[in-house]
Amino acid sequence: MTKLRILRIVPDTIVDGPGLRASIYCSGCAHRCSECHNPQTWDFAAGTLMSPREIFDAVVAESPDADVTFTGGDPLYQAEGFTELARLFKTETPGKNIWCYTGFLFEEILADEKMRRLLPWIDVLVDGPFRIALRDVKTLKFRGSSNQRLIDVPASLRAGKAVAWHSAYEALPAAK
Repeated sequence: MTKLRILRIVPDTIVDGPGLRASIYCSGCAHRCSECHNPQTWDFAAGTLMSPREIFDAVVAESPDADVTFTGGDPLYQAEGFTELARLFKTETPGKNIWCYTGFLFEEILADEKMRRLLPWIDVLVDGPFRIALRDVKTLKFRGSSNQRLIDVPASLRAGKAVAWHSAYEALPAAK
């Protein structure tokens, strides 16, 4: 049985994507971006081992109406388990919107068989490593630096290349 290393599950948050969300913070990240705001997530051995079913059940119990965000750390270092988890959400809670934050680029994910399997199950991918020199908290939404892209995954898979995600949320003023 697949187990994922999870640092915490944050129910009913509004910071990791649009609307009410449950954010699942995994452990493990080799990108080690300078001035990362979650360096405690870098350790691959940190956190609690949980099965995708245990995570799914916890999220549904705590935040039944919330959409879901995979973050961390980097969920793509545990791609097989997060693929299984995303499949659970999409098949057992139809209409659930899933976002995934990663330091990998969309093109790198497409080229890797294990990571690529997650893509059909997620709606928006926030890709690329955080770059402190490209940080702009006044204008950026749902990402830390301007090199990171908000990618509409279903449209990108149809097009065979990264397609930007757009939403009414982009017209809202950034947090101060």
